[in-house]
Amino acid sequence: MLKQVAEGVLIHRSELLENNTVVVHGRDGVLLVDAGITGAEMTCLAADLRELDRPVVAGFSTHPDWDHVLWHAGLGEAPRYGTARCAAFLRDVLSEPDWKARVAEGLPPEIAEDTPLSLYGLVTGLPAGTTRLPWDGPGVRIIEHTAHAPGHAALLIEERRVLVAGDMLSDVFVPMLDDTGDPIEDYLAGLGALQGVADDVDVLVPGHGSVARGKEVRARIGLDRAYVEDLRDGRQRGDPRVVSPKPGWEWASGIHEGQVRSLARGDA
Repeated sequence: MLKQVAEGVLIHRSELLENNTVVVHGRDGVLLVDAGITGAEMTCLAADLRELDRPVVAGFSTHPDWDHVLWHAGLGEAPRYGTARCAAFLRDVLSEPDWKARVAEGLPPEIAEDTPLSLYGLVTGLPAGTTRLPWDGPGVRIIEHTAHAPGHAALLIEERRVLVAGDMLSDVFVPMLDDTGDPIEDYLAGLGALQGVADDVDVLVPGHGSVARGKEVRARIGLDRAYVEDLRDGRQRGDPRVVSPKPGWEWASGIHEGQVRSLARGDA
């Protein structure tokens, strides 16, 4: 299941939505970022880590969307971190008596029966403003912003020059705006934060889709920026993820169409 993308950094990509789970080797175990989306995948991941004799010593959720806050008992009981705003959002979700039914309604039907919710959203918020992940491994810088979701964060694994971008810089999804605050300007600010560390990055791991390397990293940032600016200015320049999507991902163009309609109505 695991593929190395840099020294001590491996990924597993889910079959359905191409979610990238990131595994970072530390001194006594691994950091697990965005653990996966099905019970079968997480069970297999846990077995692979046992074979490597590398227990999970810390987890991190890049943001509070359902597919980034799942967990499996086989992965152990390591602390699962997120930003303070990410954790606060999840506490609000879990405080609702019908939260499990509401989350289940939003799951893709293909995997709904194999998506474990018993450990959903149990994320410990780091103190507001925290910029370093507390764990015994390569230094990890937390780059928090408000693009896409409350408390979204990218992780820069500094010694490995790897950027884990969460739900940004994907080659299969266009930028997906949050529906609070100032979505356009918030997204551009988030891209600016990622642009600010681009010189320190050789490998980019998006939340969904393929890994980018070298010059492709800045190209992904530029493509996302152009898309958001086009939305803002009412232009239609033909983003490749909309006009020529990856085979099997034609449905994702509906995200773009929905955002255009929302902006036209003034909802975003």
